[in-house]
Amino acid sequence: MDEIFARHSVRKFLPTVVEEEKVEKMLRAAMAAPSAGNQQPWEFYVVRDKRIIQDLAHCSPYAGCAANAPIAIVVCSRDYNQRFPDFVPIDLSAAVENILLEAVHLGLGAVWLGVSPYKAREIVVRRALGIPDGLTAFAIVSFGYPKESVAVDKRIREDRYDPSRIHYL
Repeated sequence: MDEIFARHSVRKFLPTVVEEEKVEKMLRAAMAAPSAGNQQPWEFYVVRDKRIIQDLAHCSPYAGCAANAPIAIVVCSRDYNQRFPDFVPIDLSAAVENILLEAVHLGLGAVWLGVSPYKAREIVVRRALGIPDGLTAFAIVSFGYPKESVAVDKRIREDRYDPSRIHYL
């Protein structure tokens, strides 16, 4: 699957509107992620409002790049009726990774901006979106059409494979 190796964090976007069909495909990919006991602990906020995106860009010192994104998805956890609450962050991480991979597949660029486990970041996102009690912001994925073309030629991709980290028994 070339998307795994082509994926990289994109922080500069064209002002081009991302088609609704592509947004839905990304959300479908997120919801196809595995989750502990199939608990599916996620809720998603799709944000196109530039004022709100600007507010999200201030949630952490690393989220400034979201300010120029035409769209963002905020991934939240449902904080109730979870059979395996300790696995919720893992479940949400799988959903975020699926969003990132689908973005590559659709010709988009995206970046994962961490919110959880920092309470101060979560409060900023909660206020910006009006997230109700019972949901907690986990991550922001800002995305759009990449401003700069990045070579995805297999020969140019960074190879992170490190055999010294593999242990055969």
